[in-house]
Amino acid sequence: MSGTDQPRADWHRRAAALAMDGRAHIGGRRRDTESGRREPVVSPANGGRIAELSICAAVDVDRAVAAARRAQPAWAALPGQERKEVLLRLADSLEQHSEELALLETLDIGKPIGQTTTVDLPGTVATFRFYAEAADKRAGELPSTPPGATAMVTREPLGVVAAIVPWNYPLEIASWKVAPALAAGNTVVLKPAEQSSLTALRLADLAAEAGLPDGALNVVTGGAETGAALSAHMDVDVLAFTGSTEVARELLVTAGRSNLKRLALEAGGKSANLVFADADLAAAAEMAAAGAFYNQGQVCSANSRILVQRPVLEEFTAALVKAAAAYRPVDPLSGAAGNGALISTAHTDSVQEWIRRGEADGELLDGGRRVEITGSDAYLEPAVVTGLDAAHPLHTEEVFGPVAVVHPFDTEDEAVRLANATRYGLAASLWTDDFRRAQRTAARLVAGTVSVNTVDALSVTTPFGGFKQSGFGRDLSLHALDNYTALKTTWLQWG
Repeated sequence: MSGTDQPRADWHRRAAALAMDGRAHIGGRRRDTESGRREPVVSPANGGRIAELSICAAVDVDRAVAAARRAQPAWAALPGQERKEVLLRLADSLEQHSEELALLETLDIGKPIGQTTTVDLPGTVATFRFYAEAADKRAGELPSTPPGATAMVTREPLGVVAAIVPWNYPLEIASWKVAPALAAGNTVVLKPAEQSSLTALRLADLAAEAGLPDGALNVVTGGAETGAALSAHMDVDVLAFTGSTEVARELLVTAGRSNLKRLALEAGGKSANLVFADADLAAAAEMAAAGAFYNQGQVCSANSRILVQRPVLEEFTAALVKAAAAYRPVDPLSGAAGNGALISTAHTDSVQEWIRRGEADGELLDGGRRVEITGSDAYLEPAVVTGLDAAHPLHTEEVFGPVAVVHPFDTEDEAVRLANATRYGLAASLWTDDFRRAQRTAARLVAGTVSVNTVDALSVTTPFGGFKQSGFGRDLSLHALDNYTALKTTWLQWG
């Protein structure tokens, strides 16, 4: 048995027996930090201490970057076929260890085991396989030149990549950056969020076992101090980041003040979901609940602003409230369908304060109550709020929790105006049975991904990223390789 077929007691038993090593991974092996400083890792799933995490200071970051720099020339010099074989072995190893990794992820961030086993780990494996296969398939160019000359345009790896990733999809988003960077011939220093480092560390273990050279993938653990040392490092060539817009701004300044390192920043979002009166309302409501509440609403592209054409507002909202019941909190190790814990008690406090604010200024139609499960109070019922002015902060600020705000519109123009009235531009969705309206509206929405008659569409084959203050650069697809390579012209004058 696997995934949600595992009995509840079995997942709990496996969790209790799981070994967890929180030491950093530098130069091909686990290492203690210079200071020996560690901090406890507390699982939001049950409130218990599950590991001790090493806190890397600047000296540890220096060691990791130096290891990556030493390894990079030889790794880049390998034929693409050989890099492909190593990365395919790593993908196979991730698949073989997927149950262990899924369980680590569930314990570390409180996500239900049914999601980590059937979504997150398969997505991670697929990402490594995709970029492994791309390692030997990108060709250069022979542009037109005057007689007597030949020019060759090649894509060259940039060198050492620093990847800073968030806690909501720790391993999967790490794969979005690590896999294309390695496939292109770079080496990597990965900094996971301090709340969710355990799977990144196991990734480095498995990469070493798969034959990745020592130093090609390093993992430095810790909080803001660690990230600051990495982002400002003068020997880092590329910084790839997923996280908040506020931190992305800081990284822009840091890059400018240090060595003008290349940046790929995927920042926040406040995505709109437009529901027109001619849509399949049952399907739209079911998917709107998924778009707003999946992963406890802790999704940068969550479709949490739901704009509904006025004639169907009441019918749709009733269906949305009903659909929200599928995202009730459950024990993440039970195998039951539903939401897990939010990342921490403190974050749950913050999201609940947003719900109180929405209730005070508008109407809380359903949910929003705190629930205690398995000794943790980081569980929250999904909330549906309505009756707020379109400029209310709940419409404009990223909450990062299971909160949907519903607002009416009358015309197509008004829907587009409301949808675009945000500093973000990461994603949007729209629902209509009118193909011409779908095309018109999608073209006018300022978003990196527009999903029509679905929500938050995503594939390893399509680019993911945003406009405006959602950042720049793209994860996923072959376009992600552009983050980690630069064009080089070699001109041969022979005549």
